[in-house]
Amino acid sequence: MTRILASVAGLAAMFIVSLAQAAPPTAEEALKDRVLGDPNAPIEIIEYSSLTCPHCRSFHIDILPEIKKNYIDTGKVKLVYRDFPFDQLGLVAAVMARCAPPSRYFQFLDVLFQNQEKWTTESDPLAALTRIGKLGGLSQEDFNACLNDKALVDGLLQVRLTANKQSDIKSTPSFIIDGDKRIVGAQSYEVFDELLKKLID
Repeated sequence: MTRILASVAGLAAMFIVSLAQAAPPTAEEALKDRVLGDPNAPIEIIEYSSLTCPHCRSFHIDILPEIKKNYIDTGKVKLVYRDFPFDQLGLVAAVMARCAPPSRYFQFLDVLFQNQEKWTTESDPLAALTRIGKLGGLSQEDFNACLNDKALVDGLLQVRLTANKQSDIKSTPSFIIDGDKRIVGAQSYEVFDELLKKLID
């Protein structure tokens, strides 16, 4: 609970310094790949994930921090996040994160995953997501506008369809590493570490 509260507080503290609301990105901008790390890093991890997926939450909370510390922050690896929503609520959460300015994207993901058990079980999950968005500087009006942006919603669904048809992605989380290596489902850090060491060596 302390960790969850800290993540929400951190998001609020990061953006409260500026009262000006940044305009949400266009659908074209919102649908661009979000990259964690140096875009020129030699090894690429493409993650397909759903914000309502418990195993995806576990990866982001327990595994990704170690990958980030040992591989992403050192410039060896970059992570490309792509949405693969399994349900309507996951799609709505993905829209909210994509509606935020790109520089805030991974902070939004962190808060959404940290609080997943809370907002996915609320009687009004949309209201819960709206509250999270406001903490990050996303007004309810902008959130509603993004939810009604057909190009954005259809684009997210197309990302999932393309991943399924072209890359045979069927479940989350799924990872394509260095173009043709795969890790699927709930795996330990050691599984990623072993593969990444081989690729880097």
